[in-house]
Amino acid sequence: MKSNKIIALILALAFLLTVMAGCTPKPAAPKEIPVGANFELSGNVATFGVSIMNAIEMAISEINAAGGVLGLPIKLVKGDNKSDAAESTSVATKLVTQDKVIALIGPVTSTNVLAASPVATQYKIPLLTPTGTAYKVTVDDSEKTKDFIFRNCFIDPFQGLVGANFCLNTLEAKTAAIFEEKNSDYAKGLCAVFEENFTAKGGKIVSKEAFVTEDRDFRATLTKIIATKPDVLYVPSYYEQDGLIAKQARELGYTKPIVGADGWDSGKLLEIAGAKALQNVFFTNHYSPFSTDPKVVKFVNDYKTKYGSVPDALAALGYDAAYLMADAIKRAGAADPVKIKDALASTKGFVGVTGTITMDDKHNPIKSAVILSFDKDGNQIFVESVNP
Repeated sequence: MKSNKIIALILALAFLLTVMAGCTPKPAAPKEIPVGANFELSGNVATFGVSIMNAIEMAISEINAAGGVLGLPIKLVKGDNKSDAAESTSVATKLVTQDKVIALIGPVTSTNVLAASPVATQYKIPLLTPTGTAYKVTVDDSEKTKDFIFRNCFIDPFQGLVGANFCLNTLEAKTAAIFEEKNSDYAKGLCAVFEENFTAKGGKIVSKEAFVTEDRDFRATLTKIIATKPDVLYVPSYYEQDGLIAKQARELGYTKPIVGADGWDSGKLLEIAGAKALQNVFFTNHYSPFSTDPKVVKFVNDYKTKYGSVPDALAALGYDAAYLMADAIKRAGAADPVKIKDALASTKGFVGVTGTITMDDKHNPIKSAVILSFDKDGNQIFVESVNP
């Protein structure tokens, strides 16, 4: 009898557990798709981060107004990395582990992207940088593609090649001086590619000097550079340093061309350098706001209406990044990080403001570049377009 009671008790408990299991509520269906934005909203390149964030927010608003993705709105979760590599890592970690984002957009600079990338790789979350141009952003030291890291900007080897060819062919320069920001992955990569291509095609580097990000007085080094009489001065840094270098070089009497890269593209540049210093300055860039392409015209007009200024290339790249990420989520068919990663890798013919994007096997977009300069008032003007 005792054994029968035990058996009955066991059966009753099993039945109770079965009923309780059947009553356990299913996880609630997601109401939104969380995407992280890790950007330099303060610090020494804050104008870049703010410009990109403005454009991303505008794009997400448009996407959600059109029905979102997979029937759900995208929730943009923002983080400020303060233009610092360590903060970039911390922000990425918080967005992934606490905010539970399924994808990351940003940061701006290559150094900060490289700092955030290990987090994305560790947690298998796709990271798309709109603007990290250094070659090593998407490949490791063994040249293996980083599975979860992508970009929608062209890379420094292409940008450095375009800069070198422009100096040799359009400016007809025979000699060049290089002024490198030695603690910037972005600047070092561009300078190396520029030098390699300029010298390979018959040009001569007559001076190569360096500075650090914190420097503000470049006169002593510029005096040394100018003494070598270069036909062109190559300075691929960010707008704060670029503007000061241009201003001080002109004050020292250097009137020949100064050539840079997309880091020159900031509304703050004119304020720092002054219009006079920007005469005979050229830089490689991702798009021209003066394009007559209807997609570009609409983007520029919408941005000007919303934010009261002409969108720089960083804003255009941020806008494209938001739409490219939404497109990948849609093609993935689910808010699944691994499927989104695979969709980003298979991107072909995506039409954005900065051009048509097809991802190569290194997770770099195949797209064109433009050369911009400045008029007498310091406003940007289009010079020429360059295809890959």
